[in-house]
Amino acid sequence: MSGLARMLQQRGATCTGSDTSESDLTRSLEDAGISVSYDQSSGELPEACDLVVASAAVKPDHPELLNAQRRGIESLSYAEALGRVQLGRTAVCVAGTHGKSTTTAMLAHILTITGLDPDVIVGANVPQLGGGWRTGAAMVPTGGLAGRPGLMICEACEFNRSFHQHRPTMALVNNIEEDHLDYYSNLDEIVASFRDFALLLPHAADGGRLLINHDGAHRRAVSSGLECAVATFGFNPAADYHIDFDPRTGRVRLSCGGDERCSWRVPMPGDHNALNSAAAVILACWSGVTPEQASRAIEGFSGLDRRSQRLGTRRIPDGEVVVYDDYGHHPTEIEKTLKAIRAAECPKRLICVFQPHQHSRTRFLLEQFASSFEVADVVVVPHIFFVRDSEVERQKVSATDLVDRLRSRGICAMHLYPFEAIVEQLEVICRDGDLVVVMGAGPVWTVARDFLHGDCTAREERG
Repeated sequence: MSGLARMLQQRGATCTGSDTSESDLTRSLEDAGISVSYDQSSGELPEACDLVVASAAVKPDHPELLNAQRRGIESLSYAEALGRVQLGRTAVCVAGTHGKSTTTAMLAHILTITGLDPDVIVGANVPQLGGGWRTGAAMVPTGGLAGRPGLMICEACEFNRSFHQHRPTMALVNNIEEDHLDYYSNLDEIVASFRDFALLLPHAADGGRLLINHDGAHRRAVSSGLECAVATFGFNPAADYHIDFDPRTGRVRLSCGGDERCSWRVPMPGDHNALNSAAAVILACWSGVTPEQASRAIEGFSGLDRRSQRLGTRRIPDGEVVVYDDYGHHPTEIEKTLKAIRAAECPKRLICVFQPHQHSRTRFLLEQFASSFEVADVVVVPHIFFVRDSEVERQKVSATDLVDRLRSRGICAMHLYPFEAIVEQLEVICRDGDLVVVMGAGPVWTVARDFLHGDCTAREERG
């Protein structure tokens, strides 16, 4: 929402907003000349308001939406507004259950470094972009698409079918798994939703192109019979773009038709990030960058906040502890991320602080969550982050249910709350050579920062 507001402001709109509390994000908006209020109960809107845009977290009975309805002011969801912003642009939409922010950020970095000057909206802070957004050129300035409507790179989220509001010219479907089961009834319905998203792409003659993972994205169900051009990528030799990854060196090689196109050292650990980087390189080449330019640019990507982010090292009496922060909140993300970080750091022990996100997700995927921590030596679970679910759903599962499942698998697990108690526990149990990974989409990130900065000599890093 903040990135969209800044983008609309750059295009000439006068933007104001409201939020429940002040934060660094709202202060940065005010510094940019966007007025933010914190009293939402009155429903007050500016006299000259022409349009109200609400995030997915805002319910229909919100006072400001009700006021807009009374005044006859048009209201749009964030996804609907983003779809309108894509009109008149060459939109590249990145979809998938996992990896959207990382792949979007990687692609945005490549296109920015190589001079294609894209618009960008990404759901994370990307230091190299100066945040989670940027405004670019109205026309593509250089490369194979020079003179075409300017590039716009953005995530396409499947929750409540919001990505059906997008207007993509090119798109990625990175992977498809069970998620958002508070909205979708089963995996088949999720796959069908991705199929409907792919149908939004224009005919191949009009530049429509879909890149889809050869394995793990239900490619036949999603892509069969589409009028756009379709290409697959992945580790499978049968993929149109074949990826070869050496985890020891971190080097990725990309081939097409048996010929190697380019290679690079992936800037983030894990084979899942090798796939993410390859998707970004391929989409960049489709956008007019040469393979050599794309591979050089991706090696300079320094990462994004809360995605396998190495915060630094914390000194303790008998040595040092490495601290990571990650947004992962789905079983597959957790498993892949923990394995990748463990392989990269080779710690004596891996201690994971994981905050489940949503009671419905935790309940539906409880067994998958329990199996995703196999490489962890200790798991600390605070309360489930309560968002979107009903009070009835809240009573059906708790953090202790996950702890019990983990213990039944022989993993040392405990439920602790509040966050201050978790930091205190880390102070007690951490030993030299340990690796602490804090994971979750809620406010659990504060645990990592508080533990790291409990030592005034901690070395914080960007990466």
